[in-house]
Amino acid sequence: MAGAFAGGGTRRWFGGRAEGQRAEAQAAKDAAAAAFYELDSGQRDLRISVETIAAVDDSAAARRAVSDFEALGRRIDEVSHRYIEAVDAHDLDRDGLEASAAARARAELTAAKDELVRVKGELDRFGNSLGPLLGNAETRLARLAPAVERARQALLAATGALDGVRESGLRADDLAARLAALSPELTRLNQGAGQHGVQATLERAERVAREAEAIRAEAERLPERAAEIDHRLVSLRTRAQALTTRAGQVEQVLSELRRRFAAACWQDLQPLPEQAAESVRQAERKLAEAQAARDAQRWPDATSLLSTVRALLNTTDEAVSAAGERLTRLNAVQKDPQQEIERTRFAIRDAQRLAMAGRATPEARHARPLDEAVARLERAVGTLEGRHPDYWHFLTETEAVRGSVARVVTQIRGERGGTGS
Repeated sequence: MAGAFAGGGTRRWFGGRAEGQRAEAQAAKDAAAAAFYELDSGQRDLRISVETIAAVDDSAAARRAVSDFEALGRRIDEVSHRYIEAVDAHDLDRDGLEASAAARARAELTAAKDELVRVKGELDRFGNSLGPLLGNAETRLARLAPAVERARQALLAATGALDGVRESGLRADDLAARLAALSPELTRLNQGAGQHGVQATLERAERVAREAEAIRAEAERLPERAAEIDHRLVSLRTRAQALTTRAGQVEQVLSELRRRFAAACWQDLQPLPEQAAESVRQAERKLAEAQAARDAQRWPDATSLLSTVRALLNTTDEAVSAAGERLTRLNAVQKDPQQEIERTRFAIRDAQRLAMAGRATPEARHARPLDEAVARLERAVGTLEGRHPDYWHFLTETEAVRGSVARVVTQIRGERGGTGS
């Protein structure tokens, strides 16, 4: 009886211990399963974030994030495999499970759970580090649909503007060609980001919108541009006719210069009449070409040709004016050379006063050019003596003297901080 009691007691004790170990092992298994589920769910959620970043961002940081996620995925596979092995190695539901087997199962499952939790922590930290990249990617994704829609609307507006221009009789062939070139881009936009990538699609949408908007704006301005070209044609034609008349008068001015002044005063102007006439002829030829370009609605060519005409007429105007201005200046100095002399002396005296301001003697680097200016003026005045003074040489010399004096004044003021004292 004592033996039966001892035997019964022994069976109940071992059975109770084994059941307790089985329960602990089952609890460890449940905890490991929960950890495995959390890790698996976290990996799936994070994969969506990483794929979003990869689809939108091709920066080094984004590529590194993808690489790190792949490495972390391999680590997750390893611990998941060990967890599954631990689960498969122990049948906690079988009858007669020994306490030692249950304890071993509990230890291995707990170790597997701890590894799963540890890697889940790594996954969470990695996910937190993706914040800036993910935010940037989501911002780009949020811009994608509106950008594509803006591109479509811009193309529609450009098409409408071009149709309106054609109805008014303007062909706008270059704009039509540019719009037609955007058709393949629209096809790619319609194919979507899934085929071409988010970033490429976003950039394409923005580029198409910009180009379509430019086409629309140019189409809407085309009637105004045509009117501007028509106005410039009339204006420049009138100006060319006026210059033809003025160019014909240059010979009269030269005749008076030759009659009243020394040869040195007018020799450099001798080629002016022929040069002016040739410039006007060139301008008229370019005007005819511009008119032909306008009639053919080659707007860029017409605009370019009109700019050439304007430059030719400006050159001619300056040349024709030069003869009249020469005669006017020579008349003035012949009548009263003293006015030019006094004007130059005043400039020299003003510079000398500035050089002496606050000093007993001027600095040599200022005094020397001013003394030379005085001597140069006196030599220029001396050229007025004689029967046929070279008034033009006199005028160019006094102008040169004033220029050298002005440089000294600028130098002094710069050295004194612009105070003039």
